Amino acid sequence: MIEYRMCTRCVMDTSDPEIIFDENGVCNHCHTYDRMVRQYVLDGEAGLREIERIAEKIRRDGLGKQYDCVIGVSGGVDSTYVAYAVKKYGLRPLAIHLDNGWDSELAVKNIEETLKRLGIDLYTEVLDWEEFRDLQVAFLKASTPDSEIPSDHAINAILGRMAEKIGVKYIIIGTNVRTESHLPHAWSQGHSDWKYIRSLHRSFGTRPLKTFPHYDFFTFYRRMFTQKRIEILNYIGYNKGEALRVLQDELGWRYYGGKHYESIYTRFYQGYILPEKFGFDKRRSHLSSLICSGEITRAQALEELMIPTYSPSMQEEDREYVAKKFNFSDDEFKAVMNAPKKTYWDYPSYGQFMRRPVVKNLVPVVKKVMAWFK
Repeated sequence: MIEYRMCTRCVMDTSDPEIIFDENGVCNHCHTYDRMVRQYVLDGEAGLREIERIAEKIRRDGLGKQYDCVIGVSGGVDSTYVAYAVKKYGLRPLAIHLDNGWDSELAVKNIEETLKRLGIDLYTEVLDWEEFRDLQVAFLKASTPDSEIPSDHAINAILGRMAEKIGVKYIIIGTNVRTESHLPHAWSQGHSDWKYIRSLHRSFGTRPLKTFPHYDFFTFYRRMFTQKRIEILNYIGYNKGEALRVLQDELGWRYYGGKHYESIYTRFYQGYILPEKFGFDKRRSHLSSLICSGEITRAQALEELMIPTYSPSMQEEDREYVAKKFNFSDDEFKAVMNAPKKTYWDYPSYGQFMRRPVVKNLVPVVKKVMAWFK
């Protein structure tokens, strides 16, 4: 039994079974945060110069085209602020949204209202619900903490595919160091691993995946060379609180209660299934990044963690709604919650291949080549 510990700087704890503490009790995630800030974040004038340089190149490469980049929109804070930022820098994005059957009404309204005000065109990919439902149920039955992966994988697949279709190579995303650095692999991994996704579905699914958007190992690496994913928020002094104010005051955006809670399934999965079954409270990772970025104090984070993930009455409503959409009886849902916990490494994956010594030795070489191309 591992002795319980919590980081002395952030609020990450031994619910991450792979966490490491230094002699001062500071966790590896905080050290990773510091390293990534030094490596990827540019503040002040340096950041503004870099984003203007990037924007100028995107505008130049997009001359004569209807759009010069693509962005993903979910209705959440980060993706909506990306839409706001790209328009501020004179870019002409095509916004892409994945309708996986779980959008909250507020998320849909946020997308419609903000894009209308910004004058951004929207393309929505609607997934085949029966097919996608079968894949999500397969992930739940596989009993890993990775059940958000099908949506994340589909979003990335659609962004890459649409960029190729409209002839642009720039994909501007809302991932950023300051709010998303404390992310334990043990809590979820394999988002780009089609072999992992496919193997889980073959084991627990009941129907073929004929239309599900995906990309395999070779497509993933080909697009890494032919497309450029730009984390624009790393260059503009991104502050979550200030972003909320701007979106609400200028774009009529409305808050939905938690990070990624614009999706009903995400709200229930992160707010109920992960903490109840696996003991993972993803608020810890989000709050820890905000502590390190100086947006909140550790005391404020600890106070927030004392509050339920979200309203118990809403949890019960969501549980009934999710069970109904998945055609789960009470016994079937209980079986999912009580099944022995598994991990990414319990199933076939590209990760197993990447662990081989000869492949691990090639990784630094590939990274150097990729850096040269960029």
